[in-house]
Amino acid sequence: MTKLTRRDVLKTAAAAPLAACAHTFAAAPATAAAGSTVKRAVLVSMLPTTLGWKDRFALAKEVGFDGVEMQTMTDRAEADAVARASEETGLMIHSVMNMAHWENPISSADPEVVKRSVDGMKTSLTNAALWKAGVVLLVPAVVNATTSYAEAWTRSQRVIRDQLLPVATGFKVTIAVEEVWNKFLLSPLEFVRYVDDFKSPYLKAYFDVGNVVLYGFPQDWIRTLGSRIVRLHLKDFKMDRSEGRFDWKNIGEGDIDWQDVRRALNEIGFNGWATTEIEGGERAYLSDVVKRVDRFLGGFKPVEKSA
Repeated sequence: MTKLTRRDVLKTAAAAPLAACAHTFAAAPATAAAGSTVKRAVLVSMLPTTLGWKDRFALAKEVGFDGVEMQTMTDRAEADAVARASEETGLMIHSVMNMAHWENPISSADPEVVKRSVDGMKTSLTNAALWKAGVVLLVPAVVNATTSYAEAWTRSQRVIRDQLLPVATGFKVTIAVEEVWNKFLLSPLEFVRYVDDFKSPYLKAYFDVGNVVLYGFPQDWIRTLGSRIVRLHLKDFKMDRSEGRFDWKNIGEGDIDWQDVRRALNEIGFNGWATTEIEGGERAYLSDVVKRVDRFLGGFKPVEKSA
């Protein structure tokens, strides 16, 4: 297999700590009364892997998705095949989920770990440039027994500012940081402070409505983050506090107040991509997911009754 090398990345690139204080829907992107237009996308891992890229993308398009979020791809020949599939089917690749940041967080004290993470992000940015995607998702830091919260903050900001933003700026691709149970950015106020510290149009927020339900309300985070949000992930979350259990759920089957989330998106004038990040399936299942998203975007409950 042909790997993307550091030379490929550089060649293409050339072209604190505490925070301050009914249902019929058209195939076109849904628009709510307040003028917030949201385009529907699917995470690539939700599509059947038994299909080739073109057939996979064609299926997503046929069931009603407008775009897809890809994941980091190191094989250049396969990345080219993905680009062709997008062009031939008309399914837009709107973002790339970076895959190196969990095992190799940029907040690590180990320079070799940071180097692997930075190289992974540069590959993701190269993918984004090839696929004409506007955003790369980055988990900015991981707080653990060896990395304190303050260290995660300062280290990650330094690496992003010094090593990643220059590449992203060269590509004109936005780095969108996300909170993903990494024990970091645990409030919307902190999230705002973290993003604003960079003072860069190429550093924004990727907000997942399901990730914050354990300790917050997504509609509150949306209203606080406002225009900093450049992309959304959609999934639901169900808690049973008395039994100490929780579960990721299909859209509309958990604790999220989807109608208030929609109102919050209207209020901030969000116009962008929302990607479903749930279990995958075949045509009938994917069609049902699109219907749930369309009901949500239309201001209705995604399902009549929660499962």
